[in-house]
Amino acid sequence: MCGVMASVASSSLMSPVRLSWLFGSLCSRRSANGFGRRCPAAGAAAALLRQSHSGVWSGTRGLFSHGGGASAEQLTLEDIAKNLREQQYKRVVVMAGAGISTPSGIPDFRSPGSGLYDNLQQYDLPYAEAIFQIGFFHRNPKPFFALAKELCPGNYQPNLTHYFVRLLHEKGQLLRMYTQNIDGLERLAGIPPEMLVEAHGTFATATCTTCRRKYEGQDLRPDIMSGTVPKCPTCKGVVKPDIVFFEEELPRHFFKYLTDFPLADLLIIMGTSLVVEPFASLAGAVRSSVPRLLINRDLVGPFASSRRNQDVAQLGDLVSGVQALVDALGWTQELEALMSAASCNNTRGVSGFLHITAEGGRLLFIALKDCRIRLLS
Repeated sequence: MCGVMASVASSSLMSPVRLSWLFGSLCSRRSANGFGRRCPAAGAAAALLRQSHSGVWSGTRGLFSHGGGASAEQLTLEDIAKNLREQQYKRVVVMAGAGISTPSGIPDFRSPGSGLYDNLQQYDLPYAEAIFQIGFFHRNPKPFFALAKELCPGNYQPNLTHYFVRLLHEKGQLLRMYTQNIDGLERLAGIPPEMLVEAHGTFATATCTTCRRKYEGQDLRPDIMSGTVPKCPTCKGVVKPDIVFFEEELPRHFFKYLTDFPLADLLIIMGTSLVVEPFASLAGAVRSSVPRLLINRDLVGPFASSRRNQDVAQLGDLVSGVQALVDALGWTQELEALMSAASCNNTRGVSGFLHITAEGGRLLFIALKDCRIRLLS
């Protein structure tokens, strides 16, 4: 892996994250959803990076700052929609945070009284983030599995935002989706695992903490939902979902960004505060000529500090912002059909009743059983 990264990341554009990884410090996760703390090694890495890459990473500019764009005119949402509709963007990268899941009813971490952390105080956590500390987990895994019971895939359903990304995939325009979420709603929406980089891990797979035997996430569900800590039948060790805890390395596939982001021709960022590193700095990893669309409650990251002419911000309610883009694209009918089909599938438990094909940039939905989906023409 190091050899591949060394050859791909030889430029100053890519080397900061690579260097941070070699320091073992890719775990700075401090955000409004409570998903993080900065590892001690991050400070050392940051100091070295400031010395050796002072022109690349300085203050709030992030790891990949390139300064302003060169375009003479500011892009608009309509410009983005027109180019996307006309297939001028064929390698779209999507970055998503917890904000895309809250419309599905998943509670956040820190809201007083209703946040997940408040509801875990019965376990006497020394501090909120201890629930994601691997050392604390080894001593007392019960708080994490109480949280896992709440977040376990199947408890919540994807929303319009997830299906919009699925639609991008069906149209052949999604290069990859990078998500900070561990709720599995992207997979549930039908986005193939190979199109996903789940930067903070996934419940889809699990590993015994003792013998390292691998499990499917669904194997753990009965124990998790009954409030039991899953144990390995082979060695009786605790089986942990493959969620990235503090002090653990990021998934190896996170480093797909080394090839994905230089190839991207459009970056869409949704529902994130862009403060969780190293994920946040990926917003600056695309070429300076590449348009970036932020659909978010607030301006964040480079959109607040060093906005380019190619940057477009659609602020306010997230679902409304995505719907505005879908309307501008003229994809409303297709998205509604896709969501209806998925809802029918989830409700009936029917597998493979829907056939989806692409023709001339539009999707054709053909119902194969009794769930009535209109054929789009």
